[in-house]
Parts: sequence; C-alpha cells; structure tokens
Amino acid sequence: MATVQFEGVSLSYPGAPRPAVEDLSLDIADGEFLVLVGPSGCGKSTSLRMLAGLEAVSAGRIRIGGLDVTGLPPRSRDVAMVFQSYALYPNMTVAENMGFALRNAGMSKADTLIQVKEAAAMLELEDLLDRKPAKLSGGQRQRVAMGRAIVRRPQVFCMDEPLSNLDAKLRVSTRSQIAALQKRLGTTTVYVTHDQVEAMTMGHRVAVMKDGQLQQIAAPRELYDNPVNTFVAGFIGSPGMNLLTAPVRDGAAILNDLRIPLLHKFSGDKVVVGIRPESWEVTTDPENSLAVEVELLEELGSESFLYSHGVTDEWSSRSGRVVARVDRRFRVALGDKLYLTPKQDELFFFDAETELRIS
Repeated sequence: MATVQFEGVSLSYPGAPRPAVEDLSLDIADGEFLVLVGPSGCGKSTSLRMLAGLEAVSAGRIRIGGLDVTGLPPRSRDVAMVFQSYALYPNMTVAENMGFALRNAGMSKADTLIQVKEAAAMLELEDLLDRKPAKLSGGQRQRVAMGRAIVRRPQVFCMDEPLSNLDAKLRVSTRSQIAALQKRLGTTTVYVTHDQVEAMTMGHRVAVMKDGQLQQIAAPRELYDNPVNTFVAGFIGSPGMNLLTAPVRDGAAILNDLRIPLLHKFSGDKVVVGIRPESWEVTTDPENSLAVEVELLEELGSESFLYSHGVTDEWSSRSGRVVARVDRRFRVALGDKLYLTPKQDELFFFDAETELRIS
C-alpha cells in the first residue's frame, strides 16, 4: 500500500492553447479511494496517465509511497491500470488473461494459478476461468480486466472510466462491487469518471476538475453542501443546482416578485443565487414567490422533477431552466403556471464576476 502525491504537476502539449493539466497538487492517503471527476477534456484521464507513467510530466513531481516516480517507466511504478476498454487477449482464457502479467514477470505456473484463483473468488469468476472473452458478457469482461490488475497486488490501482461500456443497470451493481472490493483489499485507488453520481457514491473523497485545474477536493457530502464556486455547485448533484443570476437592489436579490435578502455585505450589482431542486416549495400564493411555467415533468417513480422557465426575463438561469423536485403525487400539466419559494436556510450565493462562493 502507498500514499500518492501530485506536487504542482503540469502537462502541456506542443501547440495547445493551454496546459492539459495545470499545477495539480493532491495528497492521496494510503488505502484511500479517490475519484477524479469532471467534464470531457478537463484533464482527469491525463492526470491518471501521468500517475501510471503513460504520459510525461512537463513540470512538478509525482510520488508513490514517498518515492519520486516522475521519471520512472510504467513497469517500475508498481501501478496497475484498468482501462475503459477491457483490452483482453481474445485467444487466451480468463485464467490466462488474469495471470499473463505474473507469468511474464517470471512467476511459476503453480503460484500464478493460486493468485488467479484468489482474485477469481473475489470477483465471482471461478466458473469462468476456462472461457475466452468472446463467451463473456460486458460485465464479466470488466471483472476479468479488474482481476488482471488485482493479481499483481500493486501499490496503486488506476481506473480510467472502467464502467463506461456497461449498461445503466450493470453500472450500478458493478460500482458497488468495485467499492466493496477496494475496501476489502485496502489498496490506494485513483478512479476517473465523468459521471458525478458514480463519483459521489464510490469515492472517499472526490476531486472536481475543469480545464486542467483542480476546482475542489472533499468528501462527497462536503462537495454537495459546500461547493466553492458555481462550477462545482452546478456539476455536483443530479439534476444540478439552479444557478440564477439576479440583480441586487436594497440588499436583496430580485427574481421578479421574489425578493431574497442577502445576509452579508455585498457591493456588486448582480449576484448568482444557487438553489437545489429539493430546496424549492410549490405554493399557490404569488406574494414574494417566483412565477414559472411548466415545460416538462420528469417522473422517476419515488419523486418527480419539474422543469420550467420564468415568466419574465429580468433574471437569467445558467441552464436556461428552473428545476424543482416535487412529491410523486403532485399533479401538474404542461403549460401550468406555478409559484415557487426557496427554503431560506438552503440558499447559496456566488459572486457574479469571480463565480466564487460568498460566505
């Protein structure tokens, strides 16, 4: 097991307008499951590949277990990589695929078989060891790819969107298996995904990235409750937080007939008000409420989400809509006019210029 440190790590590609990763500093504890999350092109996979030695670092240092591995080749880092594609050898059985790296490193056939069977038992692959990849489902192939990493008993697991090729139901079951397996093994794991639900349900901590820069790193609940800027606020949560840019008058944000007092000194003429979908209440009283017109009702069984737009456009929404969670028994038709009021103790405020949280 080992700690992992990124110390001011950057990577710039020739001719690129900006670094793919810029001044990344992270301390990952021994045995921690850290998730790197962000939109496509944010630098999360590049960061993982630098850790594994598959990309050269332009500046900074990477340490594994206190050892500077910045200039070491991949084989000298004791890191096992699980890719988005299964990358299994089609002509080999499951057992041969899982044991290939061990046999290639000179381990005896008998010892290799012992470690393969141990990993197969963890992954419920015992009955599939004699099959070839063509005879396996997508979920089974992904477990074989994970087994190939597990048998090496590395210091660090690097997982690059390993569930992306699975269907939605299988992703849910497999991510719980991965989290449980990592807890059992206690191996330091760096996991990359663009799916924020996946990140929130799996990671001990989550690092949110945008445009090659780390935005915030914290436990999932901390990210949700205390986002540092509008990007984290809008990215974490499903559906994301409503980010409403409103004019400020007499110490309050104005959303048509809704007046939201600012409980702190604020000198700007505009403010971004953050309201989670669950922080709205539907009311029949137009007094000091936000009038909206329903565009879409998304029913999810246990709950429903209303998507609407404001009746006037004095203010603006980053997403173009206002989303509110309602009870599944709530009845509404498209085009209906509703009145929303926010729960005052669940509001967020962000500077409209810097996009940083106002605290």
